[in-house]
Amino acid sequence: MRLGERHKEAAQTPTLEAALRTGPFHLALRAAIAARRLPLHRVQHHLSRQGITVGVTSLSYWQQGARRPQRPESMRAVRALEAILELPEESLIRLLGPTGDAVTPRRLAACSYRSLVEASGVLERLLAEVESPLDGGLHTVGQHERVRIGPRKELLGKDSQHIVRAHRDGVDRYVAIYHGDPGCSPHDVTVHALENCRTGRVRWDAEAGILVAELLFDAQLRTGDTHLFRYGFEDGTAGASTEYLRGFGVAGGQYALQIRFADDTLPVRCHRFAQQSTAAPRAGRKELALSGRHRSVHLVEPQVRAGLLGISWDWE
Repeated sequence: MRLGERHKEAAQTPTLEAALRTGPFHLALRAAIAARRLPLHRVQHHLSRQGITVGVTSLSYWQQGARRPQRPESMRAVRALEAILELPEESLIRLLGPTGDAVTPRRLAACSYRSLVEASGVLERLLAEVESPLDGGLHTVGQHERVRIGPRKELLGKDSQHIVRAHRDGVDRYVAIYHGDPGCSPHDVTVHALENCRTGRVRWDAEAGILVAELLFDAQLRTGDTHLFRYGFEDGTAGASTEYLRGFGVAGGQYALQIRFADDTLPVRCHRFAQQSTAAPRAGRKELALSGRHRSVHLVEPQVRAGLLGISWDWE
């Protein structure tokens, strides 16, 4: 390859963060290999040490877009590449949708199903406004969310206790996302930094009903450090709420969700459900019994997977 051709190819390779955010798969893989400065034969060597056989030619075709991983062994290799290239879990796999573009946004707000489908572009823009990188440098160890439903059947608010572990040095914040029910006025939603954090920049989009907020830590975390913090959102601006779900861009730790209803406004039935993506059918549907003097329901997921998890309820 001539020098001019090298420069041309480099100019066509996007930054790693941008490629992982938007895809397609072959550009993201090429950017990741370039960022780690690993020749393809070294990548193949790392795969073979894990008992995965992929030829250098196949790897070259994958990063050129001439071929796409499809077979089970190839998909196993892609997951191994995420670790070898020091990428977040699911960051390459998620780009292997039918069109090669991102299957779901890297970060999904907890919100209604309809809103999730509509707001992906808005969310990306708001995250860019607070300069939130694709990989925030944190892995979730555990999270417990408590959601409160008011006497008008509205989502009054929620609070979240979050335990995270840093996987790189210098992490000093977390960007929380709130996505209200249809009709929500994010301008009137209040952010509360309740424990071991303080509020930084807050941005919202009125039409989409979505808000993002920086939660700043008092000190920078080093690789391996854990941090426990608590924050909340006060809402009450939308109409009747019928579900609450959270999207997970990558697999993570334990997640618990509790929905508490007003004493005199109780649903007739509640269900747990899961989805692989917003376009996928709901699965794992299971009826939940009201407890705590018939005012709340909850779910606990010991190890969350990438996708969507939530609780829905019927008022009549």
